[in-house]
Amino acid sequence: MLSNHMKYTDIMQGETRIGGVLLHPTSLPSGKLDEDAFRWLDFMAEAGLKLWQVLPLGVPQENLSPYQCYSAFAINPALMEIESRPPSLATDEKFQNWYQQEHYWLDDYALFMALKQVFSSQAWYQWEAPYKERNAHILQVFKQQNIALINDILWQQYQLYTRWQEIHDDATKKGIYLFGDMPIFVAHDSADVWANQRCFLLDENGMPTVVAGVPPDYFSETGQRWGNPHYNWDRMQDNDFDWWLKRLQNHLQLFDLVRIDHFRGLEAVWVIDAKCETAVEGEWIKVAGDQLLQTLQQSISSDTGAIPVVAEDLGIITPEVTSLREKYHLPGMSVLQFSFDGFDDNPHKPKNINHDRIAYTGTHDNDTTEGWIQSLNTDTQHYIMQILNVDALEKVTDALIEMALASKAQLAVVPLQDFLHLDSDARMNIPGTMDDNWQWRFDWSQITNDMIIDIRKKIALAGR
Repeated sequence: MLSNHMKYTDIMQGETRIGGVLLHPTSLPSGKLDEDAFRWLDFMAEAGLKLWQVLPLGVPQENLSPYQCYSAFAINPALMEIESRPPSLATDEKFQNWYQQEHYWLDDYALFMALKQVFSSQAWYQWEAPYKERNAHILQVFKQQNIALINDILWQQYQLYTRWQEIHDDATKKGIYLFGDMPIFVAHDSADVWANQRCFLLDENGMPTVVAGVPPDYFSETGQRWGNPHYNWDRMQDNDFDWWLKRLQNHLQLFDLVRIDHFRGLEAVWVIDAKCETAVEGEWIKVAGDQLLQTLQQSISSDTGAIPVVAEDLGIITPEVTSLREKYHLPGMSVLQFSFDGFDDNPHKPKNINHDRIAYTGTHDNDTTEGWIQSLNTDTQHYIMQILNVDALEKVTDALIEMALASKAQLAVVPLQDFLHLDSDARMNIPGTMDDNWQWRFDWSQITNDMIIDIRKKIALAGR
């Protein structure tokens, strides 16, 4: 953990500001953590980009969203070609060493995924009562009868964790930091909820009584009804936030820096009655996020008290949320696409972006900058062009990239789509929609020498 904190200090408190790029591994040409991942790191090093931000690496459900996964710990097996499992895992010393470190989540995950396969992909709350309610004897019999399947799942995760460590090691050698992402909520149909049912607000049938989401905002007129169960914060606190601690420690083994998605949910959460079909009707309810962060700080922080965490503080942010973020010295996020309004105190405006914020042109939830500017009416386009001091729409993307890099933010991150000047066809996600998201990939033919030189120049001119 110490080396992790040293890296965090280099990233957020170093003498040189850093330029990074946002790209999920599924957007690599192969969509996998194969030679493309190492070639990607080579490209980053050539371009002077020192930080790679990814979305959650988890096992996505049917809609492919990395924010709705079957586990808060497991890595998506679709990210690599899995080698054949050896006949006996018991005699594989490297596997056994890894297993001893990870068994606290791994056993439940492997059993959960094996049960899903045997039960035709049914959600756990649809299983027969002994399996749904985790009858110890019944589960032990199932393990014995399906040991080969369970071992295959264990082996998958070992291969994935090993590959990610190889990528992490290669990145470190090249002076590149890895920036991960942790959804604040977990999916209802997940190993975590099944194995820790008392830690969530569920009824006697395992169904959520209330679900998570956000009220109407910039992205959606009816809000976003995510459907995740809410935490039983009293139970979490009684357990000294053990599950949360293990989850963050797990992520800090994989990454040098971790973003908590929807950070405002650690101050208060939008609680929607499970019967409601939209997120319009709901209420904000306070949660024990302060106590959680205090526990994290005491358990995993460095001597300086710093936690290697970034707060995704987009959306409806109250003074209480800002106060909580600042209390634990967590960097926030500023997105330049949100900066063009008439409010002087807008935290996304360049003049308001300080050292403790990360500057973005856009995120995975935004349109690409090219698509965004093209979608606006003519008057708004001219207004933005005037502010950016450019005389043509095709110059807006470069101007926004340069503005992010020139900001006071210690860290500036640009989605690859913006470096490539791609339009809305390359958009990663449209919040509040279910179809045609999370599927964009680039092609190596798009990564030209001229592009690499241009990025390197922009990084150098900005003093990053």
